[in-house]
Amino acid sequence: MFDELDESLNQAINEAGFEKPTQVQLETLEPALDGEDLFVSAETGSGKTCAYLLPTFERLLPQTRLEIIALVLVPTRELAQQVLKQAKQLARFTDIKLGHIGGGTDIKKQQEWIQQPPQFLVATPGRLSGLLARDELDLSQVEVLILDEADRLLDMGFSDEIMAIADNCFNREQTQLYSASLAHKKLRGLADELLTEPKVIELNQISDKHESIREQIIFSDDKAHKYKQLVWLLQNEDYQHALVFCNSREQTEQLDRLMRQKEINSGILHGGRDQKQRNLAMSKLRRNQIKVIIATDIAARGLDVEGMDLVINFEMPRRGELYVHRIGRTGRAGQNGLAISLVIAPEFNLMAGIERYLKHKFERRKIVGLEGFYKGPKKQKASGKAVKKKKKKAKRRK
Repeated sequence: MFDELDESLNQAINEAGFEKPTQVQLETLEPALDGEDLFVSAETGSGKTCAYLLPTFERLLPQTRLEIIALVLVPTRELAQQVLKQAKQLARFTDIKLGHIGGGTDIKKQQEWIQQPPQFLVATPGRLSGLLARDELDLSQVEVLILDEADRLLDMGFSDEIMAIADNCFNREQTQLYSASLAHKKLRGLADELLTEPKVIELNQISDKHESIREQIIFSDDKAHKYKQLVWLLQNEDYQHALVFCNSREQTEQLDRLMRQKEINSGILHGGRDQKQRNLAMSKLRRNQIKVIIATDIAARGLDVEGMDLVINFEMPRRGELYVHRIGRTGRAGQNGLAISLVIAPEFNLMAGIERYLKHKFERRKIVGLEGFYKGPKKQKASGKAVKKKKKKAKRRK
């Protein structure tokens, strides 16, 4: 399937059941193998992880020295684990040594990797920069630096850590940045700092419609009304796994209590949960002991679960990019998915702004028996946003 790659990698590809390369893999393989810097826009579920792993492993195959030669930075520990899982799958017929450093990493295992460094390391910036600050890790032999979901790395405030890590990779020969969008405000600046004459590959405009995902909105009167609609959807929609998004830890906890009351098996993911709790929730989901995960945006980053075919925005995301990342958890690898957003009046302008950002309208839907009084604003601006009511001026006393 990939004639340019070593037989051991093609054997792993075939055993993994990959039928043909995705667009991002086709576009990036040759320039990556040629050692070019890459600045790539690719949506979640497009196969971008495989796109950077394969040429990186091809580069590592002749190497025998036990030093960190390739480094991948990701925003969350869950995504680090996902990348490592796929790396193990693709490198299974090679002698490439793999490693992972992030929150929740076993300390003994981490010490082993420090003493005998892996050739390929995937890490979160926070944990890695801490090791560098204590002079416990040497990145001087890194040849390839990859930033996966670079937009989210910046959103999470890792810009200083990224630059410090890049400075320690002073012998690097290739840098690759992958993002859902190249339009991120700070991303261009980061690219200018890290990349040298990069090949820019913008496969998807983030505003393009996800053809495999049906996008719907349901209007709600208030939060109590949303609770009823959410329970109905989780009890009546046909789905294998569902992901419910909230904007805060507190809201995920409230929904978790509601799920228990309604006897809906669910788990929660947010930044306040420790690694053991997060791993347990994901393990239960993969073993089909639960069907529903309730999560915040950061905690759900990097989730890649087979059969995640329903995404519900209990609360509207604050930006278009976040919406795209959320619904990208479903409809992966060409499978069909459904994304439903529950919208109350104060969220209408957020929803309209996301529609404008995506350049398409969401399908309006009603749940029979749970219709509300709110059906959207009476008047809308040309932008699609609601016209705010003018406050009446108080009459002056004579």
